[in-house]
Amino acid sequence: MHRSVSPSLQALLTAVEPERAALLAHPVYDALHTKMDLRRFMEVHVFAVWDFMSLLKALQARLTCVAVPWLPTKDPEIRALVNAIVLAEESDLMPDGRHLSHFEMYLEAMEAAGADTVRIRRFLDALAQGLPWRQALAGCGLAPGTRDFVQHSLETAESGRAHLVAAVFTFGREALIPDMFRRLTGDLARRFPEELAGFQHYLQRHIDLDGDDHGPLALRMMEILCGNDADAWREATEAALRSLRLRRGLWDCVLGSASAQAGHGTESIATGHNVRL
Repeated sequence: MHRSVSPSLQALLTAVEPERAALLAHPVYDALHTKMDLRRFMEVHVFAVWDFMSLLKALQARLTCVAVPWLPTKDPEIRALVNAIVLAEESDLMPDGRHLSHFEMYLEAMEAAGADTVRIRRFLDALAQGLPWRQALAGCGLAPGTRDFVQHSLETAESGRAHLVAAVFTFGREALIPDMFRRLTGDLARRFPEELAGFQHYLQRHIDLDGDDHGPLALRMMEILCGNDADAWREATEAALRSLRLRRGLWDCVLGSASAQAGHGTESIATGHNVRL
């Protein structure tokens, strides 16, 4: 890290490191060999790309003022941290000069790669028509690991407890994504430059933004929100650990989807060896 951190934050970082290391060692990263592998990955991962924005918007609603009449919120530093992240995540600049959210960027990358967007679009349509998110999610036919991941994100976002939302956002996403996405940037983009250019751009934007800017900002947000409250740090640690474990379950779903497609030609997922998507 580029700056010193508080003892409480360091204790949290130490507590989550074994789960973080296990996640980064997951066999899914070494199982992406073909365009079909990547399509299956994206069709699961897109739900995590989407629910990230609900976590971020929960922080924006809780820590900045989005109401009329406007009033200044208590902590200008947190307000600046959250708004800086929102700007990049919701309105990033594309190479062609357009502004898109990272979710929209991901959908375009899926389409360019030939991945199926029917399930995620059906989910969004159900939400747009006013269906409660639990019903919309239940109607997607998702594997339990994917459904549980999204459900935890949305339940945390709805809790209104800013330090818990920040913990899931920070340790399950911002402080994790650069290392996680570096595991995904292999030779696929070099072998399929046209089809995967959008996906490569998405990955690189997150490696750059989260590694250099958003990750450190999110860690600073955690220090401000939890302060000297031992209970808040304990609860944040529990939320962060659960988020990391659920991410492993999400990656298991990617391998599970591949196993169902490959049938007898795929080794057991539980072994973590010789798995091919």
